Amino acid sequence: MGVAPTKSLRAKRSNLEGESAIQFTAIGEILVDFTPVVEDGATVGFRMHPGGSPYNVAVGLARLGARVEFAGKASTDFFGRFLVAHLEREGVGTRFLSRTAALSTLAFVAIKDGEPSFSFYIEGAADTQLSAADLPEAVTRTDFLHFGSISLLREPTANTIVELVERLRRRALLSCDPNIRPALIADAHAYQMRLTRLLQVADIVKISATDLRWLDPHRPMEDAAAALTQTGPMLVVVTQGAQGAYVRTATAEMRIPARQVEVVDTVGAGDAFTSGLLFRLAGHGVKTRSDLEMVTPDELEESLRFAAAAAALTCTRPGADPPRYEEIQAFL
Repeated sequence: MGVAPTKSLRAKRSNLEGESAIQFTAIGEILVDFTPVVEDGATVGFRMHPGGSPYNVAVGLARLGARVEFAGKASTDFFGRFLVAHLEREGVGTRFLSRTAALSTLAFVAIKDGEPSFSFYIEGAADTQLSAADLPEAVTRTDFLHFGSISLLREPTANTIVELVERLRRRALLSCDPNIRPALIADAHAYQMRLTRLLQVADIVKISATDLRWLDPHRPMEDAAAALTQTGPMLVVVTQGAQGAYVRTATAEMRIPARQVEVVDTVGAGDAFTSGLLFRLAGHGVKTRSDLEMVTPDELEESLRFAAAAAALTCTRPGADPPRYEEIQAFL
């Protein structure tokens, strides 16, 4: 995004396919999404899906072939066992995942015109109780750390994530998706202060246009994204659903169109976008902030188009069900 890498440096870069050196970690909530089963226009039941924004990103990365760990706290109840088993089946590492008898977070999803709205059962839940003592020292040796969403709303998990992010600043590439849920925010000022700080230390920010408007309601989207890059992030990607994505760095901007598909629902689409983006950036040799600075416009555009394809494919099936690498390659 700045000076292009020299030919000799670029020759040393390896594609992430088959690459085991790069370690991703996603930290945050682990929950069950219940999506409606509709017959003749009426909801007759709910279908259970594994979920949670960082959880979805971890699964998405694993399906693409990345080496990824999920960090958090899961319940030992039926839902928690279901969620952990899904991680293990998908090849997501659970070395950084602790367990507790506290109940799992549950989210009931209402779908209107393909767009989800959520009702959460979260108070006192297992994934809100992550402490620094639950995380082994090995978590600090990750190359990419992805965080955000409702895990930033409840203590002690929120503060545990803040502390880890601060420890890894300039040591790992930090990726944040705020995934703001206004209905869950008890203290808007305190939450905004925390989130603003985390966005300042993040290297990559993927944020929906709705969330950016919540954070910066008085400026046009493009100006708000540009302002965000001036506070710390090197790359800001504003997702706009069917309108694609607006991309901003400190010196340039780009627009990426959405892929046209028949939408079942958009649950997990943004998380699939994040997985695809991080995966392809790593495939272009990005492992540090300085690597990110040297990404060429063509490499960035390719990574974003890959991410958009991942998001589009996720929209073609119910729940957060990110695609595998081969699916995206066939779709592109």
